Amino acid sequence: MAKKSKSSKSTPPKKKVSLKLSKQNKIILGSLIMLFSVALFFAFISFFFTWQDDQSLLSEFSNRNQEAKNLLNKFGAAISHFFVYKGFGIAALIFTFLFFVSGLRLFLSLKDTGLLRKWIWGLVFVIWISLTLGFFAEKRPLLGGLVGYEMNDFLQDYVGKLGVILLLLFGLIVILVRLFKLTPDHISDYYKQKKSSISKEFKDDDVAAETYSEEEVEALIKKEEKQKIVETYTHKKDIPVMETNTVDKDFEVTIPVEEEVIEEELPMQVEKIVEEKEETDNLASKLVEDYGEFDPTLELGNYKFPTIDLLDQHGVTGGITINQEELEENKNKIVETLKNYKIGIAQIKATIGPTVTLYEIVPEAGVRISKIKNLEDDIALSLAALGIRIIAPIPGKGTIGIEVPNKNATIVSMRSVITSSKFQKAEMQLPIAFGKTISNETFVVDLAKMPHLLMAGATGQGKSVGLNAVLTSLLYKKHPAEVKFVLIDPKKVELTLFNKIERHFLAKLPNSEDAIITDNTKVIHTLNSLCIEMDNRYELLKMALVRNIKEYNVKFKARKLNPNDGHMFLPYIVLVIDEFADLIMTAGKEVETPIARLAQLARAIGIHLIIATQRPSVNVITGIIKANFPARIAFRVTSKIDSRTILDAQGADQLIGRGDMLYTQGNDVTRIQCAFVDTPEVAKIVEFIGSQRAYPDAHLLPEYEGEESGTSLDNNITDRDALFRDAAEVIVIAQQGSASLIQRKLKLGYNRAGRIIDQLEAAGIVGPFEGSKARQVYVTDMAALEVIFNNEKK
Repeated sequence: MAKKSKSSKSTPPKKKVSLKLSKQNKIILGSLIMLFSVALFFAFISFFFTWQDDQSLLSEFSNRNQEAKNLLNKFGAAISHFFVYKGFGIAALIFTFLFFVSGLRLFLSLKDTGLLRKWIWGLVFVIWISLTLGFFAEKRPLLGGLVGYEMNDFLQDYVGKLGVILLLLFGLIVILVRLFKLTPDHISDYYKQKKSSISKEFKDDDVAAETYSEEEVEALIKKEEKQKIVETYTHKKDIPVMETNTVDKDFEVTIPVEEEVIEEELPMQVEKIVEEKEETDNLASKLVEDYGEFDPTLELGNYKFPTIDLLDQHGVTGGITINQEELEENKNKIVETLKNYKIGIAQIKATIGPTVTLYEIVPEAGVRISKIKNLEDDIALSLAALGIRIIAPIPGKGTIGIEVPNKNATIVSMRSVITSSKFQKAEMQLPIAFGKTISNETFVVDLAKMPHLLMAGATGQGKSVGLNAVLTSLLYKKHPAEVKFVLIDPKKVELTLFNKIERHFLAKLPNSEDAIITDNTKVIHTLNSLCIEMDNRYELLKMALVRNIKEYNVKFKARKLNPNDGHMFLPYIVLVIDEFADLIMTAGKEVETPIARLAQLARAIGIHLIIATQRPSVNVITGIIKANFPARIAFRVTSKIDSRTILDAQGADQLIGRGDMLYTQGNDVTRIQCAFVDTPEVAKIVEFIGSQRAYPDAHLLPEYEGEESGTSLDNNITDRDALFRDAAEVIVIAQQGSASLIQRKLKLGYNRAGRIIDQLEAAGIVGPFEGSKARQVYVTDMAALEVIFNNEKK
């Protein structure tokens, strides 16, 4: 016992750990949280305007050379991407309020009573708003965020759209009752109070009306009638009716008098300009009478357009074969499937296309469209077919469309499209025949009105065939003097066939051997050269006082523009880029900048872009470029997200491949079966054109001199950096010429390392700037470097 008592006395008492902050620390922490909430607020607001531009920088957070457009730069872009895009959308702004309130309580050393309740209800609000916006703004996922979109998707799989609406309504009721204390009793009391106050006002008005005499009432009625007559006369229904007891005089109507027009003689300078213009017009009309209008095709006057025999007739020659049994079977299955879900059909009609049959349904009165839309998978199951697509409703018709692939698809040949009257009689600047629609009509569009085209789709679904169809259409319709192609082919095998028509239809840089551009450096130079061509053409349009290339060429043909002043006939230029994503990966900003300029400005002067890529995500095609490509073609893709990326709508994931595509020009989506043109057919066409008399050379674009970093620097030894020799030794040993290597090895800043690289280039130790690649090192070893330094000393 004695031992126990001794041990109990020897144990020291335990100290309680206090987590309370001092007042100074509360002020510091509170101010930090408040300022952080303000920073979050401005970052979130800025994110809604700059998120597309900053999307590609998220993977390059550590790169100090890249700068985001968000108000808080990369930090703002990254944290906004997490909270808004990957989080709760616009509801994330509630977090800024919660952080600010928490910081304010700490700053003022207030008690924490009710703070936890605010955070709980704040999070409830965030989730409810995100879920609501994700449901009602499904096409704008930024409003509800990824959480709202995914939660909606998850809930709809189990309870459907109606169930989600009921859940949202239940959440709203919970918020109104628990947070705002709003009950049916409160609402009824509020309405009773309002009703009693209104009835009291009416009683007071009745008492006031009884105090008027009969004579006063008659006078008031007469004044009201006069006022109505005036209003009717002036036809102005928006004249405010004045109170009867304040009107003392009759209402006057003042009709404005037209100003007197004084016709003066034109000033001398204006008169002189008018006379000069009349003289020019008279001279132009005289030249047209004597020599006729200028014909740009005269230089190749004997040029013959490709014949139809060069194209093969693929598939059945007699058009579409109708399988009556298949049609009847599909119709019965659709009607039966809808009947199982208690959806009645008033009428059903079938339109047979080359690869897809459209069944137009008129549902009975009272049937919701969304109910039929949700049965897409069930109809596909009953028909045992892939690629079922429901259009609800069909634009311009009061019907719902169900597209069902045919068991035996018909190939749409390029020959059948080219020979169609719609293409032959098309009065367009740059007509393109893509293929045939569901109603078996030839689909022809004008590239000049698009004005640029974006083609996308998974590998092997028909992008290259689509490009060949576009080029074949233009070769069959336009003379070599009217259109030129700039072909960029990173794969080096898709567009090489067109080399044979280099001196007829292709455009290239001066001193360039191949007209088909495959090298990235030449791609950059070509795109910048097109920008120079664009600026030059705008200058010509400005001098000619016209707004677009069509008006300019009409004026030039009428001989109203003098060639001695630099005027010439301007052909259309079509820039075709295959596998655009590969260019962006290798060249990046150097390709992106000129493409963005051309996409925004080149429409009016006849330069049109056709870009093909597998998936036009933000890191491949930026928001600025994508906004200028309203015309888009989507071949089959693997997911709905890819379809939305291309078309901003669903549907491309339900195509059946092999040239099945969706086309949109910013409004309706049209399903088309792309015309098939095989490689031997293209080879025969280019052989036919290439065998004819051609121009002396391909159409030459303006010369472009690349910006070579450091070439303008003088090789002045006295101005060299103190670490120049050390940097040269590092570069020669590593055999890699880059500023980042000098930064790491010599522990320098980027600007100083960049200046040393320029000096090394001027000294002939490293090569010129080559985009994203490291510079070439001309000096092979240290001995050769010593020789260079010794020669400089002499």
